[in-house]
Amino acid sequence: MVRIPTSRRPSTPGDVLLQDFLKPMEISQRELADKIHVPYQRVNDIVNGRRSVTPSIALRLAKFFGTSSDFWINLQLRQDLFVARQEESDVLSTIEPHST
Repeated sequence: MVRIPTSRRPSTPGDVLLQDFLKPMEISQRELADKIHVPYQRVNDIVNGRRSVTPSIALRLAKFFGTSSDFWINLQLRQDLFVARQEESDVLSTIEPHST
C-alpha cells in the first residue's frame, strides 16, 4: 500500500490547473472557460482555491486536456481530505481503533 504524506498540504486542483496546464500551454482562464462552456468566474474560483472541482468540471477538464476525470477528482479529494484532517484533528485523536 502506498502511503501519501498527510502533514504537507497537497497541491490544489487550481494550482495544478494553473501551473501545469494553463501557463505552459499559454491558455488564459477566460479561454479555458469558453472552451469548456463554463463561466469565467468558475475557472477563476478554482484557480484561486475558492471553488472545488466537481465531477462535471472534472469531465470537462479531462476532455479538454486529454487527461482522465479521475486525475482531477483525485486532486480535489486529496485536498478535501487534508482540510478535513486538519479540521477534525482534535476529534480524530480521541478515537480508538476497533480491536478484534
